[in-house]
Amino acid sequence: MENNKSFVWPQGILLALIALSGSLSLGLIVPMSLKSFYVDTTNAVDLKDIEIKGGAQERLNQLKLAMLTSWQQQARVKGLSYSIPARFQGVIVNRVKLAPNQKVIALTFDDGPWPEYTAKILNILRENNIQSTFFVVGQMLNNHPELGKQIVAEGHVIGNHTWHHWYHFFNQQAAAFEIDRTSDLIYELTGVRTNLFRPPGGMLHNGLAAYARGKKYTVVMWSADSVDYRSPSASVLTSRVLKQGSPGGIVLMHDGGGNRSHTVAALPQIISKFKQQGYRFVTIPELFELQEKDEKMIANTKK
Repeated sequence: MENNKSFVWPQGILLALIALSGSLSLGLIVPMSLKSFYVDTTNAVDLKDIEIKGGAQERLNQLKLAMLTSWQQQARVKGLSYSIPARFQGVIVNRVKLAPNQKVIALTFDDGPWPEYTAKILNILRENNIQSTFFVVGQMLNNHPELGKQIVAEGHVIGNHTWHHWYHFFNQQAAAFEIDRTSDLIYELTGVRTNLFRPPGGMLHNGLAAYARGKKYTVVMWSADSVDYRSPSASVLTSRVLKQGSPGGIVLMHDGGGNRSHTVAALPQIISKFKQQGYRFVTIPELFELQEKDEKMIANTKK
């Protein structure tokens, strides 16, 4: 997979934003045609499709809708760009086996999308040119679809974290509702068919993980737990993650579920200190691909 960002705002949308700032001062409205997004997802908003009619707030809402539509269409393409190797399907993974000199690690975020904190985390990741993996809660995605679309549109991987984030026991039917409904919504909003699942609280014996494995999801756990849900200071959080981090590891943090200001404060330091140690950051599917590649190279040298 490519580590560079796959999506940027189309140039035309940026031009439209500039045009909008002028129209606001004039109190004008500029409704936009969305047809271009459904015909060719690589096309930006064409200024010739913009008409001036009055009502700045409505114009702003339409522009926002256009950007989200563009993200969704681009995400449908992105959603086909990675697959999970067969050996990782239907199994539980908390890290991958890599050589000690293969310094890569995956940052993951749970319980979002969440107002304020998800956007701040995305900004930090963007500034550092890092792609991560977000395990979203279905009802939160339903409440904040624009953040879910942004996660995927900015090149991050999205996974399933159930609909309600409940901890009790689930029979087969209830587990299917929690997981299938969330995956269906992820696809509806972003175009991505995810096959990554993380059980709430890491609980593996309440029916959810069993159902997910039966459906060939990779059940993604972690090897480094920030314990940020207890709201430690940023320095404690950073120290804990760095101490547990290792090549092929998976870091658990949260962008949702409550006040995540300490996570936001710690994240730049976590990234900086890992980079100083020679690490680079990858998504969960990229971790799997790296292990596959390493094992093939080892097998070839033995022939």
